[in-house]
Amino acid sequence: MPNETPVALRHGQVRDPGRLDRLWRRGTALLGTRYAIMGGAMSWVSERHLVAAISNAGGFGVIACAAMGPARLSEEIAATKALTDLPFGVNLITMHPELDDLIEACAEQEVSHVVLAGGLPRAQAIGRIKGSGARLLCFAPALSLARKLVRMGVDALIIEGMEAGGHVGPVATSVLAQEILPEIGEVPVFVAGGIGRGEAIAGYLEMGASGCQLGTRFVCATESIAHPAFKRAFIRASARDAQTSVQLDARFPVIPVRALANAASARFIDCQRQVIARYQGGELDMKAAQLEIERFWVGALRRAVIDGDVEGGSVMAGQSVGMVTAEQSTADIIAELVSEAAAALARRGDAAESEAAAPDPSE
Repeated sequence: MPNETPVALRHGQVRDPGRLDRLWRRGTALLGTRYAIMGGAMSWVSERHLVAAISNAGGFGVIACAAMGPARLSEEIAATKALTDLPFGVNLITMHPELDDLIEACAEQEVSHVVLAGGLPRAQAIGRIKGSGARLLCFAPALSLARKLVRMGVDALIIEGMEAGGHVGPVATSVLAQEILPEIGEVPVFVAGGIGRGEAIAGYLEMGASGCQLGTRFVCATESIAHPAFKRAFIRASARDAQTSVQLDARFPVIPVRALANAASARFIDCQRQVIARYQGGELDMKAAQLEIERFWVGALRRAVIDGDVEGGSVMAGQSVGMVTAEQSTADIIAELVSEAAAALARRGDAAESEAAAPDPSE
């Protein structure tokens, strides 16, 4: 079977995998998986091949619906089911104009898990998803919203810090984890953002998380359809290369997006300068100026991921990109993460035992 534990042993002997199993038991029970490792939903990357590969390796793949319409999403779900008979989910954006129809498409395809992202969902959307029998996971960027989502009936939460790739919030993963994990016990909580190794997974599990979500580590999986040039950009990059979008004028807000700095990043700054000058000169009104700025990145992610234009496109990446050093199979990536997490827990257990066994110097 593709999701059996022994695959992790290729990356080092694990003394006590049982402790890891116990720590993320809530997460694996909710997801129906061997490991509580979710694949982040990355537009153009998280499609049938990578999603199925993550699930087949014992993790939990998630389709990135992004701008798909209902018919296209149904096709992608069916194609993913043809590649795996293990659980996977679908990520939907709450602001999508066809959200209700997308939820219906998931229900018709009997999707087991739906992830809602991009804002606080409507109670009606939550009711329809749960009414279909699917389990619902939602992103919680603050403790107050986490509590509200629990009251609204979500089955699990995902907390994602600013170290993540793509659209990000202002707070670091480590801070969100400290704020939310001790306070939310009603539902499982998954931690995301800047996670690239199993030691970090182990640390968040010990803090009370039920699992973790990773995106950037899976971009260079052999099963990923990302263009070879896109993968090479990841392999060459360091953590400091993954930078957030620059905003020049508070009157024209820029949604923060973390991506590898490239020629397009510099041109975006020039674009803002020119648009602001045209606005100040009376050539553009405020709405037209904002649209000019927002239009700059239209299609830029696809150009990078699919066409390989890593200088003119948007190379969205999290700060964990520095830990992506080679193209690997999805199974090997997950095996490494599991082995690292279990080994870290074993080391901490050994240290605790040694300390307990040491003679008391005061006696």
